[in-house]
Amino acid sequence: MSKDASSSFLHPRYWGAGLAIGLMRVGAWLPWRVKLVVGRTIGWLAWRLAKRRRRITETNIALCFPELDATAQRRLVRETFLANGIGILETATGWCRDPEHLRHRVTFKGQEHMARVQAEGKGALIIGVHFSTLDLGGALHSLFFPADVVYRPHNNALFERFMTRARKRIFGTAIDRHDLRGVVRRIKAGHHVWYSPDQDFGRDVSVFAPFFGVDAASIKLTAKIARMTGAPVMPLMFHRNPDNRTYTLEYLPPLENFPSGDEVADAARINAFIEAAIRKHPEQYLWLHRRFKTRPEGEPSLYS
Repeated sequence: MSKDASSSFLHPRYWGAGLAIGLMRVGAWLPWRVKLVVGRTIGWLAWRLAKRRRRITETNIALCFPELDATAQRRLVRETFLANGIGILETATGWCRDPEHLRHRVTFKGQEHMARVQAEGKGALIIGVHFSTLDLGGALHSLFFPADVVYRPHNNALFERFMTRARKRIFGTAIDRHDLRGVVRRIKAGHHVWYSPDQDFGRDVSVFAPFFGVDAASIKLTAKIARMTGAPVMPLMFHRNPDNRTYTLEYLPPLENFPSGDEVADAARINAFIEAAIRKHPEQYLWLHRRFKTRPEGEPSLYS
């Protein structure tokens, strides 16, 4: 980046992002126990103060876990905020430190599935999930297999530069989520691309498929990429273990007969995998976003 462009980051609109970046750099080097305390504190404060996000989380959990009574749902909401608070420190660690120092904290299962694809010289589409551990999971994954990543650019230019540089250090290439040609080109060249299809990107790019029994706008791009590239679709689970000190990454076998040609069935199949991954540690999922924002025609908003 040019000197003029860098100097523009001195503008007050970048001060908040600059402070956040500085705090993340410091947080990445805190002792592990301190990270957990700081993360939980951030999560607790957000649970108490971020009322809009708390209402969204409450709505999501009520929709997805109707079998829980009101007390259990409230407990899961609080645990979600605490886990996502820890996730901020995990993200900082993934972005700012060499993941090699965490190798002893990782258990990686199902490596043989990816090793088989790699031995065949094929590119693969890796299906991840928006857990609080997402970026640290990517860093830990890089210890075993190289991959590119599809991401959403940040609206703040300074934070976008920091985030993209960090992800390019972890992954081979960071690809804008709108760059379908870039994704297809990398996979056809034999690269593995990490992609998380579990957010609501609107009606134009989605079909409605069940997610925890609720119709959810589910993007069609997963099946489209698989069809355009012929690449195996590799489901990947990753969680922080109950000890809050170690992590598990697990590849499942490639999806068979995917895509099927039925967009709704394909989206439902991806959603079923995502749901199964979430149910292992539901508090670690990003319930704070409006997963059910887009509704079928005629249905009211679920977040009114």
